[in-house]
This record gives sequence, structure tokens and C-alpha cells, in this order.
Amino acid sequence: MKKKILMIIPAYNEEKNILSVYEAIQEYNQKNKVHYEVLVINDGSTDHTEQILKEHHIPYITLVHNLGIGGAVQTGYKYAYEHDYDIAIQFDGDGQHDVAYVKNLIVPILKQQADFVIGSRFIDKSVSKFQSTKARQMGIRLISTTMRMVTGKKIYDTTSGFRAANKKVIQEFARNYPLEYPEPVTTTELIKKGYQVSEVPVSMKEREGGVSSIRSWKNAYYMINVLLSIIMVGIRRYKS
Repeated sequence: MKKKILMIIPAYNEEKNILSVYEAIQEYNQKNKVHYEVLVINDGSTDHTEQILKEHHIPYITLVHNLGIGGAVQTGYKYAYEHDYDIAIQFDGDGQHDVAYVKNLIVPILKQQADFVIGSRFIDKSVSKFQSTKARQMGIRLISTTMRMVTGKKIYDTTSGFRAANKKVIQEFARNYPLEYPEPVTTTELIKKGYQVSEVPVSMKEREGGVSSIRSWKNAYYMINVLLSIIMVGIRRYKS
């Protein structure tokens, strides 16, 4: 029985990237005889992103206002839950992720070895040439250390937006997904709730165009708040 797989692609002002990202997925589907469905969440873009999606018949949902990465991704999870997908994959619209690694993400789920899988640049650094800036790597290590203190589990690529969820996690995220700092917070929550979370090595590239949603002037604010959010998750009690 084939699994229904949905690729959730959040996009905010990605006119320079979104078409090439979609075409790469379609080309991969055709060459490898797989069927990864695509849903772009146009997060209130003010550029030509929606026009490109419409002109090229790319499946999409447009949000009236910019909700940020958390709101955009949860929209995709709600769609996946309502349409009974078996696996949902977060896949950035900026050209950083490689669709060829989707198969690596979903194998632990298909084998029922994991509920949630994170694509990581750091567990095997030989796989990905792009490792982010030194400052950002230091921040990721700090987040990783805090998450380990809270959960007892080491997660290396704590801010990776390349992630795969099974049906149970799709339902979880459709009901509850944070608007801010969603990657480290949701990973921490899943581990605390007893879900099986794992990482697999993937390759990532630098953005093909546009600007990251996390600007340098926000880094200190981001770091303090994400660490506090993780600690708050650790304080809460969850039923396993």
C-alpha cells in the first residue's frame, strides 16, 4: 500500500526561489517514479510569489496576513490531517533543501522506528557542505545543550526546517503548533510527550535568493527567547 506523502512548503516573498523548488520536486518525482505531493503555504507574500504559484498551477494556500513560519507550517499540517496524509514533510521554499534526501527522512517512519525525523547537517558533516555561520552554529549548540538538559536527548540540528512527521505527529501539530521558535520548541515537546524523534544526515545549500526570516539584529533576542521557551516546555507536565 502506497503512503500518501505531502510536502509542506512555507513561502514568504520567495519569488526568486519557489518555482525552481517546485520544478526540482516534480523532476525528482518523474525520474524516480515517486509521488511527493506539494502544498505551498503563501504566507501573505507582498512580492510576486502568489502570481508565480497561480501561473504555474502549483498547489497553494494563501494566508491573508503574514503569520510567520509557525502559522504557515501549521496550516500545512491542518491540511495534511484533514486530507488523511500518512507523512508530512516540512520543506523550505528558499532552495536550501534537497528533495533527494526526502527518502532518507521517511525511511525511519516507514519502518516504524520513529514518529518524527529531522534532517540534520551536523550528525555527519561530510554530507552537507553548507554548515551555516560560526555564530549560528554556536547558537544551535547552545539550544542543543538546553534541549538535552530538558529532555535527556541530544538533538544536533535544532533549527532544521527539513522534517518529516507521521500520522500521530500530524494530528498533534494540526491541533497545537507554536507561532514562534517552532522547530526547537516542537521537537522538545514531542520528546517530552514520549514520541520517538530521530535525526538523519542531509545536505543543505545556502539560500538561492531572498533574505532569511532571522536577521542578524534579532539573533540575541531570538536566542534568549528560544532558550526560555525550551525551559518552559521542560517545566510542563505531559502525558506520555
